[in-house]
Amino acid sequence: MEIILVLTLLLIAVVLFATEKFPVDFVAILVLGTLLALGLVTPQEGISGFSNPATITVGAMFVLSAALRKTGALGFLGRTLLRFGKSPSALLLLVMLTVGVVSAFINNTAAVAVFLPMVLTLARRRNISPAKLLIPLSYASQFGGVCTLIGTSTNLLVSSISEQQGRGQFSMFEFAPLGLIMLAAGTLYLLFLGRWVLPDRPSAQLTETYQLGDYIIELRVQEDSPLSGRTIATSELGDARALTVLEILREKEKLWRPLHEPLRAGDVLLMSGKLDELMELRDSAKLAIEPRFKLEDETLRTKDVTLIEVLIAPRSRLIGATLSALSFSRRYNAIALAIQRRGQTLREQLKDIPLQFGDALLLQTPRAEVERLRADENFIVLAEVEEPSLRRGKAPLALAITALVVGAAAFGAMPILVTALLGCAAIIATRCISLDEAYAAIDWKVIFLLAGILPLGIAMQKSGAAELVATHTLGMIGSSGPLAALAAIYLLTAVLTEMMSNNAAAILIAPISISTATALGVDPKPFLIAVCFAASTSFATPVGYQTNTMVHNIGGYRFTDFMRAGIPLNLIFWVLAVYFIPKFWPL
Repeated sequence: MEIILVLTLLLIAVVLFATEKFPVDFVAILVLGTLLALGLVTPQEGISGFSNPATITVGAMFVLSAALRKTGALGFLGRTLLRFGKSPSALLLLVMLTVGVVSAFINNTAAVAVFLPMVLTLARRRNISPAKLLIPLSYASQFGGVCTLIGTSTNLLVSSISEQQGRGQFSMFEFAPLGLIMLAAGTLYLLFLGRWVLPDRPSAQLTETYQLGDYIIELRVQEDSPLSGRTIATSELGDARALTVLEILREKEKLWRPLHEPLRAGDVLLMSGKLDELMELRDSAKLAIEPRFKLEDETLRTKDVTLIEVLIAPRSRLIGATLSALSFSRRYNAIALAIQRRGQTLREQLKDIPLQFGDALLLQTPRAEVERLRADENFIVLAEVEEPSLRRGKAPLALAITALVVGAAAFGAMPILVTALLGCAAIIATRCISLDEAYAAIDWKVIFLLAGILPLGIAMQKSGAAELVATHTLGMIGSSGPLAALAAIYLLTAVLTEMMSNNAAAILIAPISISTATALGVDPKPFLIAVCFAASTSFATPVGYQTNTMVHNIGGYRFTDFMRAGIPLNLIFWVLAVYFIPKFWPL
């Protein structure tokens, strides 16, 4: 009965993770509560995920990554290295190698968030399609993450599971031999085959990218218009018709967000909204269409107002909220013109659309507000602007502390948990970041995901469910031997990772891999290594890994673009893993 209950709960968890009907951290806590309620784990085992070394270490690494970003250390490194990429091929190579190396030591979503504006800026300057660089940027962060123990939370997690099962921890650079081979293979694949597997979509104006041509027009106020002498606010022009007056063009002057400016005959209103509603307004308010109007980016810019793209960040507090509920225009002093989501452009009823991670918003805002948006943790501003709040004088200190954390753990002076915690204390004590910023830097969804789902792995081991699944898997493989079982474990983990959280996939498959190895009478370590690499390299879908989601809209990619570029790469990594894992970690 316990096996049936655990496997049923496992199946429900997989479905909920894959469908994303609920946040992953909520699903994890739901699983934990159910395990405790059914008595499948003890209370001590149930809360063990919160005290697990991997959970604590992952939280500490978020803080160290934030220090490198807040002090400008990452940005300085990126700008220095990427400056040398003169040709498209050289720039592509530098992007992948730089991001790959950086992602081996810090959180890869933080690395992509820092490098994304730089790469977009360089692409525009070099007249290179961003679509040729952004998938490689995302993939390279994953190449680098598998090179070290701290490169991805999955490696820390599986190492902790290995220790719990009495198999010992992984060392800091234990993954490096295969990780460097994967980094080299992935870089060469994109360098030489990128021209065929990556789309070539030339850079377009933002108004064209967001398809605003039919949603923004100019209407001139006629002499007999009932709007003459009234303000936008008193006429309730925007609220009544879901229309927005972006600017008033009065002679040679542009007035932005003119809510309280009395309208005059001859004023030209730059308006956004559905075409049929705009035409209805033209007739009822006696306005005339400006026939020579042509929408360009510069139409929406003035000397004080600019047009920018922002990305909803992974840990944004705005996720799930609507622009209306947030009072977005008033709160951020910006007008949202359109949203891009998973290849679709949303332009109608924007105020009622719940925001999602990875949404790209096109904003019209005063230039003075860009720096404030850049400093807001809810957004990633896709324009390379200087941020005065960066503590540049602390950058060498943040780099030195991070190097000491990695070095002390690598040479075995102290466990990575201890060095990471001491590093966090040093980062805060030296004021590289504040204590509040340290708390804000931690991705609590990941923490609760790890803490909530780890007990499911314990229940699978205790109940015998992991052993049953392993035996059934071996029965399907037949007498093909441990190498075939290793290939099956890698492939199963890789497929699950494309559909759900990489950490959840690793937690679910790690116990099965240990039971499989035990049934075969071989060392479980090669199987756990396979789980680490398969769970941390998700290339075939834009939803399988956070960094893929981050570049999806901005690169103008379709779902099939990831499949075309990613499936061959996943297969290459599978073959390399099956061949090299037994070489470095004998079965």
